[in-house]
Amino acid sequence: MSEDKPSSSNQDRRRNARANLDPLITDTPPATTSYRASSSTSKLELVQKALLAPFHRRNGSTRILQDLAPVIMTPKMINSASTVSSRPRAVADSTITRSKMDFATLGRAPLRLGMGSRRITSRDLEIVEATEQLLQSEVPEPDGVASNVSLLRGFNATIPSAEQSRSRRRQMRSVEAPHIGLKKLGMNARGLLTDEEDHEGQSVASEDDVVLVPRLDVTTRKGKKRGRESLSATKLLGKDELTRQRKEIVRDKENLHVRRSLINSEITEITHKIEALDDIRAKLERDLLKLQEDELELDDELEGVKERLEFEQTSSRRSSSANALQIPQSSRRRKGPAFLPSEHDELPPGIAFMTLESHSTPITALDFSEPYGTLVSASQEDNQPRVWDLFSGSEIGRLRGHTGTVKCVQVEDQVCLTGSEDGTVRVWDLRKVDIEDANGWDEGEIVSLSDVSEEGEGDEERPNGIRSAEQNNKVNANDPCARVLEGHTKAVTTLFFEDECLVTGASDKTLRQWDLNTGQCVMTMDILWAISHASTAVPGSGLPNGLFAGAAASVGTFAVPTPPAADGSWDMYEDYVGGVQFWGYGLVSGSGDGAVRMWDMRTGQAHRTLMGHTAPVTCLQFDEIHIASGSLDKTIRIWDLRTGGVFETLKYDHAVTALQFDTRKVVAATGENGIKIYNRTSMQHSTLLTNGHTSPVERLRYMDRYLVSGGRDTTVKIWSL
Repeated sequence: MSEDKPSSSNQDRRRNARANLDPLITDTPPATTSYRASSSTSKLELVQKALLAPFHRRNGSTRILQDLAPVIMTPKMINSASTVSSRPRAVADSTITRSKMDFATLGRAPLRLGMGSRRITSRDLEIVEATEQLLQSEVPEPDGVASNVSLLRGFNATIPSAEQSRSRRRQMRSVEAPHIGLKKLGMNARGLLTDEEDHEGQSVASEDDVVLVPRLDVTTRKGKKRGRESLSATKLLGKDELTRQRKEIVRDKENLHVRRSLINSEITEITHKIEALDDIRAKLERDLLKLQEDELELDDELEGVKERLEFEQTSSRRSSSANALQIPQSSRRRKGPAFLPSEHDELPPGIAFMTLESHSTPITALDFSEPYGTLVSASQEDNQPRVWDLFSGSEIGRLRGHTGTVKCVQVEDQVCLTGSEDGTVRVWDLRKVDIEDANGWDEGEIVSLSDVSEEGEGDEERPNGIRSAEQNNKVNANDPCARVLEGHTKAVTTLFFEDECLVTGASDKTLRQWDLNTGQCVMTMDILWAISHASTAVPGSGLPNGLFAGAAASVGTFAVPTPPAADGSWDMYEDYVGGVQFWGYGLVSGSGDGAVRMWDMRTGQAHRTLMGHTAPVTCLQFDEIHIASGSLDKTIRIWDLRTGGVFETLKYDHAVTALQFDTRKVVAATGENGIKIYNRTSMQHSTLLTNGHTSPVERLRYMDRYLVSGGRDTTVKIWSL
C-alpha cells in the first residue's frame, strides 16, 4: 500500500500539470489534444518533465512558471525549441548529443524574430574567448600609485580601521587625574551653556584603555604644599608597547603616503577632466562663433539678393545703345556671394593659385571688375597700366595716355578710372582695349618729336580743366580713353566714384568732386582750410589741432619716411591724401596729418574730425556703422560713426598700406610677405602665405572668396579665400 501511494500521487501531480498546460494550446483541435494527452512519448510530456520536475516542491516557482506559460508554451514555440534541442553540438573536441531542453533555449530561442526560417538561439550567441591571444599578449604595467602600492595595501590604508592604532596610542597616553573641568572651561570660553551637574572623577577614556594612577594628595602636611609631578612620570609603557607604537607610527606614515598619492591621483584626474571639459567648452564656443559667422553670411547674401533684384529690374527698363559707355553701380559696397565658376569650389582656401608676371617694378595700384573678370594693375615708373583677363590669366592690353606713374585705379564693369602723378584722371572703356593698339605708341616704335609737338598743338583745353578725346577720335574712334579730367596741380593719389559722381584726392592737399556725365569739377574741398578752421582741438596733443610731429610740413612739400618693412626696405611717403570714399552726401577722407575727416558734400565743409593716428593715413573704407583706417603708425583703427570713438584697434609690426573689410573680416597689407586676415567674430588673426609673395604686399582687393594682391616683388597674385 505504501508503494502505491507515491505512484498515485505522481499520477495526480502529472494530471494536474497537464490540466494547467492543456488550455494554453489553443491552436490545436480537440481531437489532436486528446491524442497528445494519451501519448507517453509526446513532446508535451517532455516539456512538462523538463520544466515542472525541478519545481514540484516550490509553489512560488510553479506560480511564476504558470504566469510565463501563456507566452512560451505555444505549439509553434515548443516545436521550434524541441527541434533546436535535438541537434548535436560539439563541446571540447567531443560530440555530445543533447536531447534535453534547457530553460534558456526554450525561453530565448523563439523570441528572436527574423526573415529566415532558422531562428538564432542563445547557443549561437555564445562568446568563445581567444585564449591563446590573451595569454600571449603583454600585461600592461600599472601607472601612478598602483606602480608602487599593491591593491591590498591601498585598501588597508583607506579603510576606517587604519585610524585605530592612533586612537589606541592616544588612549595609552591618557592618565587618570583629578577633575579640573576642562570641558566646562572650553564651553564657557565659547559662550555655550553647561550642565549644572558636575561629573567628577569621570574620564573620557574607557576603563579598559586607561591606566589608573593613584591620586596623590596635594598637601603632605596640613598647610604645606609641594610641587606637582609630571603626568608622564607616573606611567610606564614598557619596551614592547613602545616598539609596537613605533611600528604603528611607521605604518601610519606609510598609510598617509598612500592616501596622499591617492588624493594627488584624484586631483590629477579631476584636472584632466577639467581640461577635457574646457576643450569641449572651447569647441562649443567655436561652434557658436561659426553659427554667428553663418548668420552674418546669410545677412550679406540676403542683401546681395536684394541688390541683384534691383539691378535686374533697373537694367530691364534701361534702353540705350550697346556702344555707349554706361557708368555702372559701384561694387565697393556690394554684399553677398559673387558669381564664381564651379571649379572654384575645388580650390583649397588660403592659397595663391595664379601668378601674373609682366611688371618690372613694384605694384602701385590694382582693381578688378569681378572674380575671373577684368583686372587693371599699375606699377612704379610705368605710365601704362596693364589690363588682364583673369579667366585665362593673360594680358589683354595697356592703357596708354598718362605721362606719370599711375597711383590709383578703380574698375567697375567695363569702366576704369585711373589717377596719375601727372595730375590727371582718365576714364577708360575697357571694351576697346587691345594689344595691337592703333595709336602708334607700342613699345619699340620710334616717334619723332615733330609728331609729338604737332599733336600737342592740336589739343585744346576746355574750361574747368576738362579735355575730351574728340581730337583723338578724329584720328582713331576706337581709342579706349573716353575722357581726361584735369584740375589737380599735383599727383592724384586716390579716387572713388559711384554712379555719375567722382571724388579725387591729390598731393596738392585738396579734394575735388566731379560729374562724370559732364566732366566738370563740381566742388573743391581744401584740407589745409579745414585744418586751420577746426572747430575743436584734441586735448593733450603736442601741436595745434592734434597734429603729430612732422605734419607741420603739410603747408609745404609733404614727404614722410615710411617705417621699415619686413625686408628692411623703406621709402618716402608723399601721398598726402591716402584714401577717400563717399556714401550719399557723406564723404570720408584720410590725410597726411593723421586725421580722418567726414565732409558734407552739399556744403564742402568738414563737420567731424577723428583724431587718433600718429602717422599719415594710407587707406580707409566705411560702411553704415564703422570706418576702418590704416596708417603708417602700424595700426588699423575701426571707428564707430555713431559715437565718433575708436571701436577697435588692430596693431601690426609694420606699416599698413592697404585694407578692406566687411562684417566678418578685415584683410590688410601690413608690410609683410603675407596677407593679414582678422576675423571680427572670433577675433583671431591669420596670414595667407602659401605660394604667396616674396616681398611685402602693397595693394589688395577681394570679392567674396576671390582676392587679388600686388607686392614689391612686381607680381600679382590671385588667391582663393
